[in-house]
Amino acid sequence: MRRLGRAAGALVEMDMAQPPSSRPSGTPAAEFEISADLARRLLARQHPDLADLPITLAAEGWDNAVFRLGEQLTLRLPRRAIGADLIRHEQRWLPMLKDRLPLAIPAPVRVGVAQDDYPWPWSITPWFEGETADLAPPDEDQGEVLGGFFRALHQAAPEDAPRNPFRGVQLAARLSVFEARTAGLAARGVQLEPAIRAIWADALAAPNDAAATWIQGDPHPRNMIVSGGRIVAIIDWGDLARGDRASDLAAVWMVLPSAAARRRAMAACGDVSEASWRRARGWAVLYGVMLLDAGLTDDPRMAAIARATFARLIRD
Repeated sequence: MRRLGRAAGALVEMDMAQPPSSRPSGTPAAEFEISADLARRLLARQHPDLADLPITLAAEGWDNAVFRLGEQLTLRLPRRAIGADLIRHEQRWLPMLKDRLPLAIPAPVRVGVAQDDYPWPWSITPWFEGETADLAPPDEDQGEVLGGFFRALHQAAPEDAPRNPFRGVQLAARLSVFEARTAGLAARGVQLEPAIRAIWADALAAPNDAAATWIQGDPHPRNMIVSGGRIVAIIDWGDLARGDRASDLAAVWMVLPSAAARRRAMAACGDVSEASWRRARGWAVLYGVMLLDAGLTDDPRMAAIARATFARLIRD
């Protein structure tokens, strides 16, 4: 059975206008409480042929509540307004992308709309059997699979593709976030190793030499489903956008435990410049800082992903 943990939502982006000591950290509060009863009422009104299937809460993440619906389907219901915007992106663009990608993605099989007091769109997507990659690390040969997936995804996106202010942008635009998060960690007595800070500085200095492409936008291991050592699906596409693919390539260090797998992934990604890989390492540092900050508050699995990412960056 798939265990989602954080499930369907982007890494939280804090209000940088607040001082570090006053910013929220960890899982944000729901703006609408989601229950199995609500899910069944929505189904009964909008998809009555599915309303009698068993409904089981799989996870309540930062942006969405996720329910297993019967044996083969998943319900994704936003719990925050920002999650509704991300659901709309998935509903529009994933059907277009799914046939060109070598791994399964949660393209909606049906969609739902706001009803009664529930204010947002929602989706019915496939259920993927397996565990998230932080609980079931992929085998060494899956480096080639992950790299091939990114090679297929990282193609030109149309001009009306979403832009994401947090992902796929220039790393310098995320400097204030990095500094705020590291200050928050330092206040807890956690200091980044000099090697990690050096990787970050090198990434900031790397030129932005790649054309914008499609990006998945949230490529951490809890958004990758593994079964029998194989990566079988990439989930949670609310952050998909047109941007710098280096932000996705950070997954090489976040997901793959062995150096050999990481080398295979880099080779399979195709024509990626050295500057792009330098930026990708910087994105891995940024994701790690964000995950560690949130993880130390209320999610040890996030903190474990961050520590593993830092260790791989240093080892490589």
